[in-house]
Amino acid sequence: MKDQKKIISLGKKTIRAEAAALTEMAARVNGKFAEAVGVLLAAKGKVIVTGVGKSGLIGQKIAATLTSTGTPALFLHPTDALHGDLGIVSKGDVAVIISKSGGTDELCELLTVLKRTGVRIIALLGTPDSPLAAQSDVVLDVSVSGEACPHDLVPTSSTTTALAMGDALAIALLDQRDFTPEDFACFHPGGGLGKKLLLRVADLMLSGKDVPVVSDTATMKEAVIEMTAKRGVTAVADAEGKLAGVITDGDLKRLLARTENIFGLPVSEVMNKGPKTIGQDQLAVKAATLMQEHRVTSLLVTDRERRPVGIIHLHDIMQAGVL
Repeated sequence: MKDQKKIISLGKKTIRAEAAALTEMAARVNGKFAEAVGVLLAAKGKVIVTGVGKSGLIGQKIAATLTSTGTPALFLHPTDALHGDLGIVSKGDVAVIISKSGGTDELCELLTVLKRTGVRIIALLGTPDSPLAAQSDVVLDVSVSGEACPHDLVPTSSTTTALAMGDALAIALLDQRDFTPEDFACFHPGGGLGKKLLLRVADLMLSGKDVPVVSDTATMKEAVIEMTAKRGVTAVADAEGKLAGVITDGDLKRLLARTENIFGLPVSEVMNKGPKTIGQDQLAVKAATLMQEHRVTSLLVTDRERRPVGIIHLHDIMQAGVL
């Protein structure tokens, strides 16, 4: 292996070169970008993303990002399109064409057919003054002064800028569509991401007889019995069944440090009157965030009348794979 310092230096140089290319491109984002978003937003059909070689691979990722954020899209290889797959294209679609040179033969031929079909064209071009630019409705400049490759040959900075522009379009569209985390969850029901976005407090909380509750007229002896049976915490409810406070294992330990004769004490003198709670319709990941912020391992779940209807534990959230 060559000198380690040289390898590290080259890695940093490559990343900095691509970062610089992104900074330069960001300065060129203007009204044309807003126009492209408008075209995509107004599309009555789907978005057809296409490109050749490395640009095609970037196009596949852009299509996937658009689809997952509420804009139906697919990748269509230009060669396949010209040999029968054009049947998937309809009037009302919008095409996003990606090319560094702006003169790829397959893309030029495909663009001509797409225009004839009534498809509007958005071009992400590394050469804004090119044959593809002349035929496109909106041209977005993704050019770079040079590739990160030391020989200025391998697509590196140019593919990074094209990918970033695709992400920028997707995020702008997401914002314009008022796309919510709940909408995103509908497209990502599987895996850890799906669990984070779909599982709610109601799905993981303990309810019914498993909810630890004592009356605000109870003694600490009754509270300790309830806490021992139900994970070291108990809610305290008033005569109307509304949450009056909470007693945790930590409260009990602090009490024992002050006095040994605790069983006869009323819970109203020991309980925390401002407990952290959460609604059952909230996302489970929100409950976990609250627990981490307030350094607790469980939250009482209350209804709109502030009655304790459940309890959710950090252990159960972790076991469900939300974290």
